[in-house]
Amino acid sequence: MKQDTKHPPMRKEITLSDAIQQLRTDAAGKRKFTQSFDLIINLRNIDLKKPENKFAKDVILPHARGKDVSVGILSENEGMSKAEIEAIAQNKKQAKGLAKKYDYFLADPALMPVVGKTLGRYLGPRGKMPKPLAPNMNKDVAIKNLQKTIRIQLRDSPTIQASIGTEQMDDKQITENAEMVVAEVKKALPGKAQVSTVLLKLTMSKPCKVKL
Repeated sequence: MKQDTKHPPMRKEITLSDAIQQLRTDAAGKRKFTQSFDLIINLRNIDLKKPENKFAKDVILPHARGKDVSVGILSENEGMSKAEIEAIAQNKKQAKGLAKKYDYFLADPALMPVVGKTLGRYLGPRGKMPKPLAPNMNKDVAIKNLQKTIRIQLRDSPTIQASIGTEQMDDKQITENAEMVVAEVKKALPGKAQVSTVLLKLTMSKPCKVKL
């Protein structure tokens, strides 16, 4: 039988540490850009025809992912005020542009209803509804946490994918981020649902099946 060279066989299951090292070795000198480490978690024993089995969850990783993360501030004291929010919402192009500009939003609790009413249709579908910035919350700490935050989602396919870092991060950081994501996925799974396989890959590589 002729070997399929376009889709070569996946490597056998190996430890996470070995997978990271193998991916780095294979990628050495091949790309002129920084690749991301992507985690792919396949599930079993889950019926996604039932809406209650689907979920979206924010996870704060132990380490930032090595990418710039932009945070929009919606506040009367700084960032965008209520008047500015309402004005932007009147212009569909500006509202869409705002939703694309930032990865996350923080808002004064008092502005949350206004944001939901005016910008909810643009932010909601993108999973970017703002998180409340409580009066006693340190804004810099909140922003730092968002820079380490990823969203894991389970929708119509029994697979969860997440970018957990870049080649510029060390092995320990990638390992701890991966372990955190798998642990949080397991916590969120409903009923008898289980993790079937866990794969790790770089942006342009084939995946490694890992033991976790």
